[in-house]
Amino acid sequence: MTTLHESPGIRFEAAAFAPQPAEWRGLARDEVRLLVGTPQGITHARFQDLPQHLRAGDVLVVNNSATVAGQIDAVLHGRPIVLHVSAEVHGGDRVVELRSAPDAARALLDAKVGDVAHIGSARVTLSSPWPTAEASSPTGRGNRLWRAHVAGDLGGELQHAGRPIAYGYLDRRYPLDAYQTVFGTRPGSAEMASAGRPFTDSLVTALISKGIAFAPVTLHTGFSSQEAGEAPGPEWFEVPESSARQINAARTGGGRVIAVGTTATRAIESAVRDGVVVKAGGWTHRVITPAAPPAVVDGLITGWHDPHASHLLLVEAVAGRGITQAAYDEAVAHGYLWHEFGDSVLLLP
Repeated sequence: MTTLHESPGIRFEAAAFAPQPAEWRGLARDEVRLLVGTPQGITHARFQDLPQHLRAGDVLVVNNSATVAGQIDAVLHGRPIVLHVSAEVHGGDRVVELRSAPDAARALLDAKVGDVAHIGSARVTLSSPWPTAEASSPTGRGNRLWRAHVAGDLGGELQHAGRPIAYGYLDRRYPLDAYQTVFGTRPGSAEMASAGRPFTDSLVTALISKGIAFAPVTLHTGFSSQEAGEAPGPEWFEVPESSARQINAARTGGGRVIAVGTTATRAIESAVRDGVVVKAGGWTHRVITPAAPPAVVDGLITGWHDPHASHLLLVEAVAGRGITQAAYDEAVAHGYLWHEFGDSVLLLP
């Protein structure tokens, strides 16, 4: 498995996790906090203030992948576990992760090839580490992600008893609707493309009225629970010709290309050929880091990432070390909330 190293330039202690969606905290989705980081300094705002920080001619690249129910209770060797189910790969196999019951707080690293997880009438047999046969946990203790052969109706079991993938820091389980964005029209993401969550219909209308365009792309997310030093795995993406044309036109006209989330960044950067965005799709292995920076993305709207997360290297690759460090220092100092239901940041280097 490909491994990464924490950026030597970004240092911080993660702030409090958001234990609930904004709506359960008495806020509209677009009332979460927004930190804006630019070379001129840091501004504290609300997400509904986003139009004030963009300009006509900018284009927002958004991920239209919708979240599916990818978490389900299972039994392995007679003990309860939580099974996370992601993409379907060639031959009908699925990518899975085994986690501790009841709240998926930690990865289980003691499984072996041939182990069988039972989910109702379905059986999931671990066939090989994912994404390669040589993959393993960066900790050196066992394997985390698996390619698995499915017997029985796993899809039916997920539809009947599945739930959104969630981890131990939430205060309760939330419905699948809480994990959808206004852009999500193509089901397929194991975990929410959460950078788009604070957008509302009224905010989208306000942005369009100001002359800001939206370019939809698709990237069906895998598991976001990477261990320290672990790169994101292969994910399926598609960039349509209409979005490629729109982004290229914005760049030619002096507009900025601002990705809404690390997933949208990965999708659009996977469709760059000789400095131009083209229609493209399939499995992407593109990993964006300061050593392999983006070619067309100028800015980023995202949530807040843990200090060892590979997503943070992508943030630094887009925004630069100085702005990224300043933004995270301010976020920690002012109590911004982390993770999928937390606050947001707009970085415009």
